[in-house]
Amino acid sequence: QIYVLLFGGWAAAWTLDQWCEHEIPVVTALTLFGSWISYIYSAPPLKLKQEGWRGNYALGASYIALPWWAGQAVFGELSLDVMVLTVLYSIAGLGIAIVNDFKSIEGDRQCGLMSLPVAFGVEKAKWICVGSIDATQLAVAAYLRTIGEVGYSNTLLALIFPQIFFQFKFFLPDPVKNDVKYQASAQPFLVFGLLTTGLAWGHHINAIGA
Repeated sequence: QIYVLLFGGWAAAWTLDQWCEHEIPVVTALTLFGSWISYIYSAPPLKLKQEGWRGNYALGASYIALPWWAGQAVFGELSLDVMVLTVLYSIAGLGIAIVNDFKSIEGDRQCGLMSLPVAFGVEKAKWICVGSIDATQLAVAAYLRTIGEVGYSNTLLALIFPQIFFQFKFFLPDPVKNDVKYQASAQPFLVFGLLTTGLAWGHHINAIGA
């Protein structure tokens, strides 16, 4: 099954490059890079998941930056500013990945995996988690204002506040017990925030080109 998905993904990426008439097969390159990240995440000698910062950021970038780059390459133009924006936005993805580590603290400790809850303890790790999620999105909202996308910035801010509410309602009181409740409640707002940022960027590019 894994080989069907792997080679099927590579074939789909190559097909998209041909369909888009890319001189450089950028979608294929991104797919190969993502495959490599997924391998070194679990496999020695790098085994990124052994260390909380590297492993969680790799997951965060896989959630946010890589899919965004691929979509941008297919439906628009993948530019350096988009890459920088999404690499920074992936810090929020790091926070999302940390949420998943709370339920496996004992197992991670026994296996020698230095997840952030293991390395810093539950109290410090839960604040690192919500801080990375909230600070990243607030910074993106501020950036959208600087490029004139005030309406989209306000929409993003409106989507951040429910996440903060659910952090205080579910996650911060007990991140081990309430991790699933928190993700089910707050995650949709983060995803819509990503969509809002993508729409804001598309509107900004179209306005510049007009």
